[in-house]
Order: sequence, then structure tokens, then C-alpha cells
Amino acid sequence: MSLRAGPEHPRFRDTVRRLPPTVWIVSLGILVVRVGNFLPVFMVLYLTSRDIPPAAAGLVLGAAGLGNILGSAIGGYLADRIGRRWTIVLSMVTTAGPTAAIPLFDELAVLISLVFLAGTASQIYRPAAAALLVDATTTTQQRLAAFAVHRFAMNIGAAVGGVLGGILATVSYVALFLGNAVACLLLAAIAALFLRDLTPARAHSDIPGDPPPAPPPGEPIPATPEPSYRQALTDRRLRRFLVMTVIAEFVYIQSTVGLPLHVDAHHLTPADFGLLMGLNGVMVLLLELPITGLVSRRSPGAVLALGNVLTGVGLAMTGFFGEMHWLAATILIWTMGEMLYASMASAYLGDLAPPTMGGRYQGLYSAAITAGTGLGPLIGGAVYAFNSWALWTVCALGGLLSAWLCLPSWKDRRTRTTSAMEEPKAPAPPVHEPGGPIS
Repeated sequence: MSLRAGPEHPRFRDTVRRLPPTVWIVSLGILVVRVGNFLPVFMVLYLTSRDIPPAAAGLVLGAAGLGNILGSAIGGYLADRIGRRWTIVLSMVTTAGPTAAIPLFDELAVLISLVFLAGTASQIYRPAAAALLVDATTTTQQRLAAFAVHRFAMNIGAAVGGVLGGILATVSYVALFLGNAVACLLLAAIAALFLRDLTPARAHSDIPGDPPPAPPPGEPIPATPEPSYRQALTDRRLRRFLVMTVIAEFVYIQSTVGLPLHVDAHHLTPADFGLLMGLNGVMVLLLELPITGLVSRRSPGAVLALGNVLTGVGLAMTGFFGEMHWLAATILIWTMGEMLYASMASAYLGDLAPPTMGGRYQGLYSAAITAGTGLGPLIGGAVYAFNSWALWTVCALGGLLSAWLCLPSWKDRRTRTTSAMEEPKAPAPPVHEPGGPIS
């Protein structure tokens, strides 16, 4: 049952209005850099225009993917070590150089090196930006609102950037990559001038599981372990969340792998595929914030589970249909799953992370996203080539498995039950008989 709005549980739109300035500054910066983020979208077209064969283009894209994973890990470490603000600045400044240099070289080895460097540097800022949103918010609902606004800025930026990139590509690819570099420098300037690192504020969380018990009176408090990725991975709930993320992203990315192959197999045109993906984009822009508000007081695990089920089942249903109107119906289903999942997953992780390792938790999450989206095209394409129904079955099973991983594990449920049973109960208030004395 949802909670009634009041002083302690404000309406979601009121929470959005009252978000700290840091959230709006970070979201503005993300909007700017996403508008100019042409490299991932137009890299294949650029390589094709330089007569680079498909196999070599695959090496270039593979280098970018490896760089993305490495950059996520580096970004998480730096966000905790040197601070969120300067990690964002360092990331964007070091991305601008290799990006601007790409159209200046034709040698394959040089292109692979530059794309790897750009792919690495361009991901370093992401854990820092996410950790800064967590630091700036104090409640689960605030974090959910912050990441919903962040996602909205990303989607607006991607939509505008796709149109602007297409215009620049018809003029000059040099202008395309220079524009990307300029967008990176603008984000660096916004971070340097307007952002400040914050002391993380912790609040009540809806995440299942209990904090470590306090030591008995008279015993020394154990030393806090040094923050590290190894220490972060001792968190059983984080490991479960990361596995869920890889599977969920693998399933979702089939919308750009299995779906276009299915469209082509049913003799629909690229324009038809564009209309279907346009439906997804319009739904996300118009409905994600309101839907996030509707589920903002629900159990995060339950919302994530529902989102994964809808995504997996919606994509699996693609295999049953070949007509545009039915394919559009399947897109409505898996897009609903995407909207339920995206912001809630980031807020869930924000509640899960200890204050001293917020950057590392976000770095691992970003790496898990990259791993899922990187493996998705390789494995998904191979499975579809073997048998199209095998891919749609994998989507359905992946959606169900990732949904199960969102729910509390048996050990967490047992721990919570044991804690509730051991918690001392307050004495019951005296019962007063009607008309009797009140003591």
C-alpha cells in the first residue's frame, strides 16, 4: 500500500521541486555532454565512410567497449579518492583530446588506440556523477527523484544529440568529433565552476538486510576496513545486484540487436524500425517521470522485479508478431519495464552503498551495465543466427531470473525475521473499561 502524502512523505512532484541545486547542476551537465556525445552513435558510419572493413570496425568498437569497462572502474576509485567534482573534470578534459584527434588519422592501430583512450576517459565521470547525486540526497524518495531527473536530462540530450549529430555528419565528420570534444569541455567547466563535493548523508533505506550489529558494551569498536573494490564485493547484496544488472542489460540491449533482425526478417523497412524505436523514445520522455512518481513509495525490490519481468516478457513476445501494430504493442510492454527499472535501480544502489565507498559501488554498477550491453550484441546476434526463438526464450528467462535476483534472498529474509523476533516489544498500553477510571 502506498503512503499518503504528508510532511514526512511529500508528493513526488514536490520532492522533485525541492531537490538540492547539486542535482540540477549535475543534470544540466549531463544534458550538455549527451547532446554532444556523437562518438558511440556515429562511429560505425564514420568508419564505413573511411572504407574500413567490418571486421576492423569491430575491433575499433571492441576497444571502445573495453575502455568503457576500465573507465568505470577507474572512475569509481577516483570518485572516492580525489572527490566527485575533480573526477568529473579530469574525465572530461582527458576525453576531449583523443576524441578530437580521431578524424585526423587513418591508421587502424592509431584509431583503435584513440578510441580506447576516449572510451576509457569518457566513462570515468559516470560513477562520480551518480555518487554526487547520492551524496546530495537524504531519503530514498529524494534519490529516486534525483535519478529520475538525471535520466530525463540524459534522454533529452540523446534525442537532441542524435538530430544534431546527423546534421553535423552531413557537413563534416571533423566537425562531429570536435563538437563532441567541446561538449566534454563544457561539462568540465560546469563541474569546476559550480559543483562542490559533499559529505554523504545517510538515511533510512528500504533495502532488505540489516546493518552489522553494534559491539557489546565495553568492547572496542572494530576498525573500519580500508575502502577498496575487494571490500565492496564482500557485500552479498551488491554482488546479487551486479549479477542482476548484467542479465537485465543483456536482455534490454536485444531491443537494438534481436528486434532489428526480426524487423528485417519480416520484410519491414529501416524506417519502420525507426518508428518503433521512436515510440520507445517518446514514451520514455513523456511518461518516465510520472511513472517513477507513482511507484516512488513502493518496495524498490518489487518495482525492479516487475520492471525486469515486463522487459524480458515484452521482448520475448516480439517473436510472435510480424505486423507493425503488434510489434508496437510489444514495445509498449518492454518500455514500461525500462521506465520502472532505470531510475529505481540507481536509487536502490545509492541506498545500498556505504558513504566511504559510494564511488566504488557506482563504478561496479557502471561496469556491470557496460558488460551487459557489450555482451548482448555478441551473444544475442549469435543466438539469433542459430535460432530466432532461442533468443526470445533467452529474453524471457533472463527477465525472470533478473526479477528473482531483485527480491530479498532467503538469507536476508531469515535475518530480518530473526531480528524482528528478537527485538524487545514495548509494553501494551493499559486497557480502560468504558466509564472506568483513567490512571
